Amino acid sequence: MSQPSVILATASYDHTIRFWEAKSGRCYRTIQYPDSQVNRLEITPDKRYLAAAGNPNIRLFDVNSNSPHPVSSYESHTNNVMAVGFQCDGNWMYSGSEDGTVKIWDLRTATCQREYESRAAVNTVVLHPNQVFLYTFFVTDPPTNFGALFYKLSSLTILQKELISGDQNGNIRVWDLAANSCSCELVPEVDTAVRSLTVMWDGSMVVAANNHGTCYVWRLLKGTQTMTYFEPLHKLQAHNGYILKCLLSPEFCDPNRYLATAASDHTVKIWNVDGFTLEKTLTGMQTFITRWVWDCVFSVDGAYLITASSDTTARLWSMSTGETVRVYQGHHKATICCALHDGAESTPT
Repeated sequence: MSQPSVILATASYDHTIRFWEAKSGRCYRTIQYPDSQVNRLEITPDKRYLAAAGNPNIRLFDVNSNSPHPVSSYESHTNNVMAVGFQCDGNWMYSGSEDGTVKIWDLRTATCQREYESRAAVNTVVLHPNQVFLYTFFVTDPPTNFGALFYKLSSLTILQKELISGDQNGNIRVWDLAANSCSCELVPEVDTAVRSLTVMWDGSMVVAANNHGTCYVWRLLKGTQTMTYFEPLHKLQAHNGYILKCLLSPEFCDPNRYLATAASDHTVKIWNVDGFTLEKTLTGMQTFITRWVWDCVFSVDGAYLITASSDTTARLWSMSTGETVRVYQGHHKATICCALHDGAESTPT
């Protein structure tokens, strides 16, 4: 199976993962996921694998295979995994769970390398772009599950890196991976769950969205050491319900910078980061009470936005017109997460 240039995947409460042809809207592959619902999807930087975060495990599927079976499973969490992502070279993965932990995983050995206790259910985790690592590898026989990989990670020295997590109790914590400790704690609203976090591609800004429909915005400043400082920048009352996803636009969208917010009020809103003025509201979803918008992801150039909704569909939106370009129909229950990779492959260095 040849690798498509654009990888678009969705997951639903119907316990399936679907792969779509982005332009035509045709579903070309369906994976049954009987273990649980899938809470989050993420594609590796090299476009080879799709991570599906469920309850309580993470499964890694080969994008270029028709096999219904995962190539690897990550089994250390004890509750819903709500966040998953990859370091830019794809050498390790991070996750956050309702079991109250943030974990770092070695992708090749499927083992947990580090664990951080948040003391509350973790809803969201993002990786700060300030990545500096030193890797040591040794040559090994090709692993059974990863065929073409001939190197095993022997050691990882983290010179500078931070994970940022948000939890059900309203805490935002910065995990300094070099110091192996929590370096900063923020509580925007006491006892108000932080549902989603997003960091600007250049590390200049972070946004936290909560259950009261509010976005808190901070400017990120680098201190004299490696620790990042949060300078309050803006408070945005974005929605009348839960914000389920907030997302800042990617690098190739510059000089325009946007914030997308998806919520339980059946809308997605696009905000101009310069002043946080409302650019447009996307309202093409059916307006039944359960039709929440759970997830969204920008195309690599910021020209399009994919959304996942409780109306069972995913939609492709034009950022310039605010209109629906394509509807992806095939799930039988709420579509709750989506993943898109339409950029160049990122290979390990």
